[in-house]
Amino acid sequence: MPGQRDLAIGTITEGGLVTQVGEGREADEVAPVGTALGAPTAGEVLAERYELSAHINDDSAGRQVWRGIDVILRRPVAVVLRYPGGDSAVEMLQAAVTASRVIHPNLVGVYDAIDEQDRAYVVREWVDGRSLRELVDHDGLLDPARATSVAHAIAGAVAAVHATGMVHGNIHPGTIMIADDGRVVLADARADANDSRATDVRAIGGILYYALTGHWPHAEATLTGGTAGRGRASLPDAVRDSGGSLVAPRQARAGVPAYLDDLTMDLLDPAVEPPSSDVLAAELGRLDVADDPYLDDSGPLRFAGRDDDGTTSSPGGRRKIAAGVAGLLVVALVGLVFGINALAGGGTDGGGGGTGPVTQPGAGASENPSAEPADKPKPIPLSGDQVRVIDPQGDRTELRDVEKAVDGDPNEGWQTQGYKGRSNFGNLKDGMGILIDLKEPRTLSSVQVLLSSPGATAELRTGSSAPTESSKSADQQVVAQFSTRIGEPLEKFDGSTMSFSAFDPDQKYRYLLFWITDLPRADDGRYRIGVQEITVNGL
Repeated sequence: MPGQRDLAIGTITEGGLVTQVGEGREADEVAPVGTALGAPTAGEVLAERYELSAHINDDSAGRQVWRGIDVILRRPVAVVLRYPGGDSAVEMLQAAVTASRVIHPNLVGVYDAIDEQDRAYVVREWVDGRSLRELVDHDGLLDPARATSVAHAIAGAVAAVHATGMVHGNIHPGTIMIADDGRVVLADARADANDSRATDVRAIGGILYYALTGHWPHAEATLTGGTAGRGRASLPDAVRDSGGSLVAPRQARAGVPAYLDDLTMDLLDPAVEPPSSDVLAAELGRLDVADDPYLDDSGPLRFAGRDDDGTTSSPGGRRKIAAGVAGLLVVALVGLVFGINALAGGGTDGGGGGTGPVTQPGAGASENPSAEPADKPKPIPLSGDQVRVIDPQGDRTELRDVEKAVDGDPNEGWQTQGYKGRSNFGNLKDGMGILIDLKEPRTLSSVQVLLSSPGATAELRTGSSAPTESSKSADQQVVAQFSTRIGEPLEKFDGSTMSFSAFDPDQKYRYLLFWITDLPRADDGRYRIGVQEITVNGL
């Protein structure tokens, strides 16, 4: 998709605005976009809402990048304008709409996408900070702990993208921002047919390599022809030996721990199948918060398999990642999976093909090597008495069969009745949903809700207590008390599985409310939705 891979984020330094904003494809890879007559000026208000305040630069596709102000919400925004709009801007606008559906603290928010025919523009979150590329160029290489922290944040963001069934496809040092407040954000998802979840994970290995060495492994970060390394000609290639092979980070600089070195090289090794993004995020999270994660030079739990002679691979020996048993690799402490959108039933991408049980290098084999670690996030068992319908404005005729939403069978579930006229329950009610009582406070990592069809709008809420009786007044009390959202609402969601993962790692949750506010239109012309299965993952 030519000309559409650009980071619409501004950066500010003490000296004022700087020109590095978007780093998409190189200029010779895209068709030039002409400058239109009547181009915007500072002070112009777009769509009666977004006031342009400063022209930052023109990105590599020739689009104008502005800093602006949302005059309604009074917050800074980044505005990317393209001339002309219409058919030539369809890809840019569609990509923005798709990106807006994934909510995660380490993803840049997309607020609006507007086509005025003569021009089109996308409105995004403004982040004060610098790209990872700028940070390394100006401040030097990252220390191992900080490199791990950055990779952990990006892996969590990518896991959120993958949980929706999408691929990011544009991970490189120019699309990663380090905000002034320390927040790490990934921007500008833009996948094409050559991209896959595997190329996204390979690119995270490339990010680790770049943060540690200042060099980008062009070939290894895009092994299957994806875009992870495309359009990055100005980035220096990875350090290589006389035969052209990749030199490990600890050979290029001093002070890189053996485990981090091995993990980085595993992710870039075409002979090693990469783990799923949620498994990688959990492992990086474990390292990110450890007091001294690299104290033992043999390294913590790593993606190891068994060699042909039956011995366990070690950091100094042959590396393997058994994707079929990727779910067994996570030994996560409480709170280490904040923001990970695990897929239902464990969240791994892989199927079979594992090469053997996973063990910790230097440690004895477990008596039961196939057993999952006790503190790995996993589905919390739910029964019918733990769920009930919340319908404060209804006639109480839609309360039946809610237990089918947690019976483990996705082929049957709870369903609303069909509403006529409007998608907001026929304009008869503000919403309705399902209350989940976990019976005790639990540390949670994610919640997935499988729906009967795409197009619904819903959100996940939490509260500290809930009445046990089922009545209109009790339901009204639940809605009033459950005002805390887990992440942002998913509006007109283009998928059948909604994932929520913005749980506070320092907080435990007992009550959850899956609250539906808008319904998709069924084949009979009425509006309805079915909740086929709810999966709550936690410790």
